[in-house]
Amino acid sequence: MLIEFTKMHGLGNDFMVIDLVTQRMNLTTDLVRLLADRHLGVGFDQLLIVEPPSRPDVDFKYRIFNADGQEVSQCGNGARCFATFVQARKLSFKQRLRVETASGIITLTTDRYGWVQVDMGKPKFEPDEIPFAPKAITKVGNAYRMMIGDTPVSLYVCNMGNPHAVIQVDDVLSADVAKLGKAIESHEAFPERVNVGFVQVVNQRHIRLRVYERGVGETQACGTGACAAVAVGVREGWLDGGVDVRAQLYGGSLAIRYQEGYSVMMTGPTSFVYEGVFSPDGLAAQAGIKLTPSESYE
Repeated sequence: MLIEFTKMHGLGNDFMVIDLVTQRMNLTTDLVRLLADRHLGVGFDQLLIVEPPSRPDVDFKYRIFNADGQEVSQCGNGARCFATFVQARKLSFKQRLRVETASGIITLTTDRYGWVQVDMGKPKFEPDEIPFAPKAITKVGNAYRMMIGDTPVSLYVCNMGNPHAVIQVDDVLSADVAKLGKAIESHEAFPERVNVGFVQVVNQRHIRLRVYERGVGETQACGTGACAAVAVGVREGWLDGGVDVRAQLYGGSLAIRYQEGYSVMMTGPTSFVYEGVFSPDGLAAQAGIKLTPSESYE
């Protein structure tokens, strides 16, 4: 059995996209990890799955898996690629899609230039909404101060469909993203782990951002990370609300708009890389893995 797939990216945040509307495949943790391997498989930051809707008021179900095999609730750059993919594959001819995710319904709108705007929903800031358990951690205003090894860190928390910690820095290029990102991602205060964003405020309508994603490491771009950074920035008064803020990442820039009390709107481009086919059983056999139904996500 051969499964068709498409490789895409949103600002360098790369994805493998599989249509499971017209195809069938038994998806397992080991298979996701194998496909994510950039030497033995296809390689990606996230695997995106297109499925039929489970309710009548949406167009598709959208599932996301990190490279470590963990299913996650949301991916903003992936959502834009999702919209472009279903239109290119003629799974839908709608310019406006309602899509079911593990964190709720999102709306994807494609403009005449091929850019996709995603209604990411309202940000959540309360600790139990992240989730975040700040035991023995000092809170100053909306910021939480904690020690990471021997380094004091002040961070903000935000859930944009997945958990984010946002740290303001003077210069993203000199920020110790690898060390601090890895330590905070798996810190005991975040029971479901966390994505860690390092944000430099250039002016009230422009930020620079690097993101260490849980289960992936630092990526070229992170859509939900950009949304979380802007939402925190508007809330703290660093950024203007109700206007497009340029979120500049390694892979390019996104336009993020947030006004307190409303949804975060994210707009940006998508790109196709290539298409191909693979054999799940063939890949597994080559890697010495048995794909058992007990490990299936279905």
